[in-house]
Amino acid sequence: MERLSFMDIMNADFRLYENNPIIKNPMESFVVADPSVLTAETSHDGKWHLFCHTFFGVYRYESSDGISFKKCNKIVGRAMRPNINRINGRYYLFYERTRPVILNALSFIGVKWKSEIYCTESDDLLTWSEPYLAIGKTRSYEEDEHGQAISNPFLIKVGDSYRMYYSCGQTFIKDCGFCEPRHITFAESGKVSSGYVARTLPIISPDKDVEYLNLCSGCLKVYKLSDCYIGLQNGLFQKDGKSHSAIMLLKSDDGENFEFVKPFLLPQKCGNNNWMAQYVYACCLTYYEGKLRLYFNARNVSDNLRGRESIGIYEAYIGE
Repeated sequence: MERLSFMDIMNADFRLYENNPIIKNPMESFVVADPSVLTAETSHDGKWHLFCHTFFGVYRYESSDGISFKKCNKIVGRAMRPNINRINGRYYLFYERTRPVILNALSFIGVKWKSEIYCTESDDLLTWSEPYLAIGKTRSYEEDEHGQAISNPFLIKVGDSYRMYYSCGQTFIKDCGFCEPRHITFAESGKVSSGYVARTLPIISPDKDVEYLNLCSGCLKVYKLSDCYIGLQNGLFQKDGKSHSAIMLLKSDDGENFEFVKPFLLPQKCGNNNWMAQYVYACCLTYYEGKLRLYFNARNVSDNLRGRESIGIYEAYIGE
């Protein structure tokens, strides 16, 4: 991604893939969500690998072209919102580790939520280490009346340090009937797997006066370009009496102080398919052989019984 400039992103003609969604929610789960993708260039075997979660944990999918994916194996349970990284030939899968399923279910009747960021490691994407705690609660803003939520990990290298962006805190979204992340922050360490120290304050928080951020902050994915950093953030917002989520393009000189640039991908109906009609959520941006691909998950409606989440592609060809 560092080969590209900010204007490369601004001038790219992004379009929704015509056969979206590429991964639909499985029969046993209302959602398949939060894609994190390795391109053929970054994997050890020359294949594309997509990590995502359902109600039952984090799964790995693989593909020869980055479009047609097949489900391969479940990596870990009690897990959601994965982030896959390959560093010095070793894979590090960070994810939000939740409580057991029964306790998650009881959150609907007032039992407080608790989650932290865990990591598991692998050399081949098949055999994984015992998961371990990477980031737990250390700041007061990571906990609120709904419980403790530390989620949506996303790792980048900044100089000699590793910087983990993540979401924390919760805001209850009434028409959905569940909570979404309130703040975005980051923690830094000199090591990949441990020693992360969180910022004293969040870097993004909800603002009732900001159109696309008037409910809560969602999550943030950050990429270093040749001349700046960009952030792709799915803020949640209230409009016409309903909640929505959309992906925003942000810009930063230091990866710490971000400014809003423009809406990047808004919820919409696609012909007769309403799979992304109300919410566009977490994403992962890849660049391979002259093509930018944004993998994202989206939801059709807020209603708990009718709501379904699937994964799609938003792409642009910009050349090498």
